[in-house]
Amino acid sequence: MAGYLTTHVLDTALGCPGKGIKIDLYAISGDTRTFVRSLVTNDDGRTDGPILPESEFRAGTYELVFHAGAYFDAAGIALPEPKFLDQVPLRFGMAEDTHYHVPLLVSPYGYSTYRGS
Repeated sequence: MAGYLTTHVLDTALGCPGKGIKIDLYAISGDTRTFVRSLVTNDDGRTDGPILPESEFRAGTYELVFHAGAYFDAAGIALPEPKFLDQVPLRFGMAEDTHYHVPLLVSPYGYSTYRGS
């Protein structure tokens, strides 16, 4: 099985999938951060395909940046400026040639993640 990366977003404040959230993927090498791609979550809070498909998978360090502030703006949630959470970066390593699932649970004042399945 070749490796690949998926993600999804759950809005823990509203109790629903985080739909319409822009997610940027970066590859990290030392102090260098290289943009790979951007995707947007669908109605289920997931991307329509892997954020890093099998054909492009390489072990290494990566960063997902979730544009949560724009999502909260679009949802009509009134927040003070600057927002406590605007862009949420998650930096993680992928050492094995397998499926990595890195979800985000988010609210305007907190977030968590884990290695899912």
